[in-house]
Amino acid sequence: MSAEARIDKWLWASRIFKTRTIASDACKNGRVAVNGVNVKPSRMVKVGDEIAVRKPPVTYTFRILKPIEQRVGAKLIPEIYENITTPDQYELLEMNRISGFVDRARGTGRPTKKDRRAMDAFVGPSLEGFFDDDDMFDEDD
Repeated sequence: MSAEARIDKWLWASRIFKTRTIASDACKNGRVAVNGVNVKPSRMVKVGDEIAVRKPPVTYTFRILKPIEQRVGAKLIPEIYENITTPDQYELLEMNRISGFVDRARGTGRPTKKDRRAMDAFVGPSLEGFFDDDDMFDEDD
């Protein structure tokens, strides 16, 4: 086992990103920093490096314990890195998750299934049979 690994391979192998392509794109787009410096996908990382990964709205921070390039099972993750993300980042994530429901005013957006049924009950039966289609378009009258 080597003492260094490519950052894109490490991010994929440590299950931070689902595919290596996504990890590589994150590096190219400036969402990954090693020790405070944005890096390219080919940057080599070693034990003790601190990785900051921006997945809006949160910036996760990890300390490398083992530089690997082969993907490992989820149970082995505690041996690979230490999650040192600050609690305020997780609060930000929780607030973002909740805010989707708080910001939307009642009655805006698409009707729910219950709303639609209520509208159908209101409109449907009362107008049924009210007009006779033949009477409306009779040109003889």
